[in-house]
Amino acid sequence: MNISFTSHNRPQEVLESILRNDSSLTVQDRADKYAKMSASPYGFFRGSNHLYWLDFFRDWHLSLYGGIPETQTWIQGDAHIYNFGAFGNENGDIVYGMDDFDDSIVADYQYDLWRLAISIVLDCRDNGNFSTKKIARAVRKLGKAYLKEVSSYNGNISSADAPTAPLRSFLQTVKEKKDRKELLEKWTILLDGNRIFRTEREKLQTMEAEEQENLAQALQKHLHNFDHPDEPARRHFKIKDAAFRLKAGTGSLGTLRIYALIEGSDSSTGDDVILDIKEQTLPEACKQMSEKELKQYRRAFPDEGLRHARAFRAISRRPDRYLGWMHWDGRDFSIRERSPFKEDFPTRDTKRAKDYRKMAKQWGGLLARGHLRGASDLGPTRATDFASYMKAIKKKRKSRFLDFLESIATGYADCVEQDFQTFQKAIGGLVEGTLTTDH
Repeated sequence: MNISFTSHNRPQEVLESILRNDSSLTVQDRADKYAKMSASPYGFFRGSNHLYWLDFFRDWHLSLYGGIPETQTWIQGDAHIYNFGAFGNENGDIVYGMDDFDDSIVADYQYDLWRLAISIVLDCRDNGNFSTKKIARAVRKLGKAYLKEVSSYNGNISSADAPTAPLRSFLQTVKEKKDRKELLEKWTILLDGNRIFRTEREKLQTMEAEEQENLAQALQKHLHNFDHPDEPARRHFKIKDAAFRLKAGTGSLGTLRIYALIEGSDSSTGDDVILDIKEQTLPEACKQMSEKELKQYRRAFPDEGLRHARAFRAISRRPDRYLGWMHWDGRDFSIRERSPFKEDFPTRDTKRAKDYRKMAKQWGGLLARGHLRGASDLGPTRATDFASYMKAIKKKRKSRFLDFLESIATGYADCVEQDFQTFQKAIGGLVEGTLTTDH
């Protein structure tokens, strides 16, 4: 006779969380999203950030190396290695850094550090290039770089480390192969001297003229929200064409997203700019908040587009020159440029463990500097308080800190792989949204 006095059932919990999270998506959007998630455990991890927050929100382990006001900062909220990438900054330079702030929120730094470390383990396992020991060394390199960077803060946030191989060669390749012409040729076409979107592409859908006009009016009303270095000229931000962007992202797939084509620095068609206008909703962390916490959050951030822009500006050293936000059709939107230089670092091509550790060091430093800037945005002494706490860890508990990071990254990666198997077995029912989970 099987007797159970608790209702804990991990497979059921995983499936119910996915169903609940994706209940508003169409069957086709769920099919597209789950096809991406079913590619690998890491793909599943990317598309199920809600599970991560379900598992770790208010986790007691936070108190071991934080879990106090001094260790709260702006965090990315969905930190994994493919939420870092190359892009053009406000000066037009090609840089590498965090490039997704949809789930950014003020919370303990460990939520980002843990998730980033877990993604390293899953990525290395997926690629199959390194042993368990070498993967652990990469995680520890991440932790060392993070701890060193934060604890060495003295009132000034250091400039980014000079990129070393293989990041240096990656950025050089992006510089040589990517430009505005290539981007415009990919997404647009010249028709009778006018540039318009190529809506025959699978990932673009035509936006009707009336909708475009309504969008254009909303954009004009929100020009004051842009972080453009010059006073936004209405001519410059006049929408020449717009289209719905389909099948973008993994976790955000199904979110309303629009590409809008605007005039470049002059009236020629070769320097036009594509704005990425994306609906912003509650960060995943908010779904685990109490009613009281959620009320406090909404008082602080009544507009999700504004929250996204503030996080971006707080965390990023030199943000997108077109960063802004707007409200349209009852929804909040972020606005940023679709960078001609957008590209992810191809970790699958990294065959030497030494090179992967160099990347882990870069990720750790970038995350640390982002968190320090995020803390500075919250108050004049917040970065100093954060650094002081981390300095004590580095001085007295560095080894245990790194042991713990390695343990939680490896252990939760094992859990993700089990959850991935549960997901794959139930994917048909999940797509239809009719899965019975009371088994």
